[in-house]
Amino acid sequence: MARKDVDMTQGNILRHYLSFAAPLALGLLFQQLYNTVDASVIGHFGPENALGAVTSTGSIINMLIGIFNGLSLGTGVVLSQAYGAHDEKRIGKIVHTTITTTLILCVVATVIGLLIAKPALVWMKTNPEQMEMSTTYLMTYFAGISGLLIYNMGSAILRAVGDSRRPLYFLIFSAILNTLLDLLFVIAFGWGVFGVALATIIAQGASAVLVIWVLMRESGAYGLRIRELCIDPYEFKQIFSLGLPSSIQQGLTSFSNVFVMRYVNEFGAACTDGWGAYNKLDMFLMVPVMAIAQASTTFVGQNWGAKQLQRARRGVRYGVWMSLACLLTLAAAMMVFTEPLLHIITSEPGAIKYGARFIRIITPFYVTICFNQLYAGALRGIGSAKAPMFIFLGSFVAFRQLYLFVTSSIFTPELVASLQDSAFTTFLVNTGLIENKLDLAFFPMALAFPMGWIMASTLLIVCYRRSALFRGEEAAAAKA
Repeated sequence: MARKDVDMTQGNILRHYLSFAAPLALGLLFQQLYNTVDASVIGHFGPENALGAVTSTGSIINMLIGIFNGLSLGTGVVLSQAYGAHDEKRIGKIVHTTITTTLILCVVATVIGLLIAKPALVWMKTNPEQMEMSTTYLMTYFAGISGLLIYNMGSAILRAVGDSRRPLYFLIFSAILNTLLDLLFVIAFGWGVFGVALATIIAQGASAVLVIWVLMRESGAYGLRIRELCIDPYEFKQIFSLGLPSSIQQGLTSFSNVFVMRYVNEFGAACTDGWGAYNKLDMFLMVPVMAIAQASTTFVGQNWGAKQLQRARRGVRYGVWMSLACLLTLAAAMMVFTEPLLHIITSEPGAIKYGARFIRIITPFYVTICFNQLYAGALRGIGSAKAPMFIFLGSFVAFRQLYLFVTSSIFTPELVASLQDSAFTTFLVNTGLIENKLDLAFFPMALAFPMGWIMASTLLIVCYRRSALFRGEEAAAAKA
């Protein structure tokens, strides 16, 4: 097979970023598309409140997936550094250790997912009219979670060596398959949320088969050989030491979002549906930033391994400006076309009303995400995974939960009633951010995510400017 890997330690930086991030962005786009198709099909053709039943489970699913996906980041960093150093023997050890570990973790994830599904739904105060459908969706999804984990790990291997195209092709195939199965299972067979979940795990399983098939056919050092499957103790330790902080961060952040859903659910099933519809659109805004951040991790990792610090820093600057340009454009479009976009997801008036309010409140703050994602990606690229972990945990978990607790305690029904004639409340009503003057508590609740983004971005800017990547030559000169 022709080699698909890319050496990012030489050549035009912008071209490397675009050639790597564009397929990755398209892949993430298709991944979001089939998640959105799930929501759209169930929102238009499923039973009442089915949209919220499916979308409200996202924080629970992401809690488990995030723990295991953090390890794929560890693989990506270790492998990209080995690739930048042209250490082919080590590359082979990393690949086979990663795949062996993934197969073991698939069993662990399936068992844990099935055990936590119902208790987690109860914990986040799922609305009674959605509980049975949410349970069905989660149990089915977790039963087939192995496909997603294998695909993510296999794709991490390919991306670490600069190949972001083939993971894209697999996602396109998976998205098309998922769409067809959604239509068949939900509309033709009338299987509701079970049909949506079944379509998803079949499509993810297909993408897992494809990525393993490609790795087995690869002739390069990162090719998969079944007879060489084993766990190398040193590489296992390296992958976990870099991936575990991200696993903890992603897992606890998603766990924290389970509590956020408790606050959302308290506003009723329509608010839960609206949050789900907004969240599907929200993920499309995140696509270019996530793609560029992953490109930054690979680019910085390869150049750090090649000891080209100045080139790595230039790559980070390119990434920040590219992500800002993309996000500002998409955020403006979503603010302008709010209602038409929500109608794609659902036809329920209550869901559209709440979804529009979430969009109008949160979207202006998206620009802050560029900084926390790009600088976190750069720090992971040099193997500094603990700093982003602590910052994200402090901002997205501790601070966000404290913020929600304090604001919900302050904005009591009595206080809201006393403020209903204030100029501020009148402004929020006139701009459509809240529905009526007695709904003032909704506004601070919706700001929970932006407040966490602002704190994380501020801290990561400081952390990056103090890192070995930013001050590498200065530190070397001081030692000399």
